Amino acid sequence: MGAQETIMQVTKFKWGLFALLVTLMVGLGVGQATTAQAAAYQTVTSKTITKTAYHKKSKKGALYNQTHTRKVVNLSAHPNTTWYATKQATLKHANSKGIYLYVANKSGSIKGWVWHGYLKKGTAPLSLKYAKGAVAMDAQTGKVIWSKAGNTARPIASVSKIMTLYLTLQKVESGKGSWNDVVNTSSKGLIAMGNSAACGGFKFKSGHKYTVKDLYYAAYLDSSNNAAIALGKWVAGSNGAFIRKMNAQAKAWGLKHASFVSASGLENSDLAAFGYRYGSANANKVSPIDVAKIARHLITDYPRVVTDGQIGSKYVDGQLLYNYNNLLKGRKYYQASLKVDGLKTGYTPLAGYCFVGTGQKTGKHRLITVVLHDENEFTETRSLMNYAYKSSSMNA
Repeated sequence: MGAQETIMQVTKFKWGLFALLVTLMVGLGVGQATTAQAAAYQTVTSKTITKTAYHKKSKKGALYNQTHTRKVVNLSAHPNTTWYATKQATLKHANSKGIYLYVANKSGSIKGWVWHGYLKKGTAPLSLKYAKGAVAMDAQTGKVIWSKAGNTARPIASVSKIMTLYLTLQKVESGKGSWNDVVNTSSKGLIAMGNSAACGGFKFKSGHKYTVKDLYYAAYLDSSNNAAIALGKWVAGSNGAFIRKMNAQAKAWGLKHASFVSASGLENSDLAAFGYRYGSANANKVSPIDVAKIARHLITDYPRVVTDGQIGSKYVDGQLLYNYNNLLKGRKYYQASLKVDGLKTGYTPLAGYCFVGTGQKTGKHRLITVVLHDENEFTETRSLMNYAYKSSSMNA
C-alpha cells in the first residue's frame, strides 16, 4: 500500500468516525435544534369550528401547545372541567397524522391542543370528591336534579335543627305559642352544656329570661345545642316528647330514611353527660334526599327562614350569634350569581361537615342542596349549585 493510499485510508477512516459520532450525538439528543425539529408537530390543516363542549374521556391525555414542544396540563388534573373547543387541526408527527382540538376551560385560564380521542362531547358530569352523600333538589317541584347516595341515611349533626326550627315555627304560627313566650332554661344540664367548650355556644345565665325568639336565633344562626333542646321542651313539654314529635313529623311527610334521637343533632355519646340521652341509637340519621325534603317544607311553609338565614351575626342578651354559612354575601365562598340565602351548617366528628344550602338564581326556581360528611362543604355545595342550575327543569 502506497503512502498516499495509506493517507487516504486514514483520512477516510477519520471522516467516517466523525460522521458516526455526529449521528450518535443526534440520536442521543445532543443536537438540540435538530431534536426540536424532529419532535415538533407540524400543522397540515386548521380551521375554526363552532364552540363545542367536551370533557375528558378517560385518565389519559394532556393539553399541549400547537407544536407539542410544551405540555400545558394533564387532563387528569381537571376531572370535572368542561372544555370548549373552537379550532380543529390535523397535526403531523413523524409518519402519523391526527385530528386535534384547541380547547379552553370556561374562564379561558387554561388552553391548548389535545388529541380528539381523549375527549367526549358534552359538559363534564359532576363528581363531588369529598361528600359521602349529597343531593340537589328543585324547591318548587321537589324534583331531584342530582344525588350521590341520596337515600342512604347518615348522621347529620346540627343540620337536625331544621326539623327543630320547623316544629318551633309551627307552634308559633298556629297561635299555640308566641315569640315572646319565656322558655324555661333552668335545667342544670342545659346550663352546663352552654358552658361546655365542645358542646356549648349560647350561655343560659342565671336569673335571665329568654324568649322563644331569642332561642330561635341562637339555635338557627349560632347552632346553639342547648337553645335547640330548650325550644323542643317548650314545643312538646319534654325532651322525649319532642323527639317523638320529630319522628312523627318525618313519618307524616313520608320520609323513609330519617330517624331522630336528638333535638340538637348532638350524639347520645355527648348528650349523656348532660342528662339528655334519648333512645338506643347514638345519632340522628337522615338521608340527603330526606334532609332536602325537610328543608323544602321549612322554606315553603315558613319563608321567614330565608330572610333570617341571611343574617350574618346578631347579638342576643349581649352574646354574639354568628352565622357559619360561608356562602353568604361577604363570606369566603360567596358567589354572587347563586344568591345563597340559607340555610344550616352542622358538624360533629362522627357526622363530619354537613351543610344544607338554598338560593334562587335569577330566572331559576329556588334550589336546595345537601352535602353530608364533606371536607369541603362550601366549595362542593357551590359546584353542586352551579351544576344543578344548568338543568332546564330549573328554569322559572
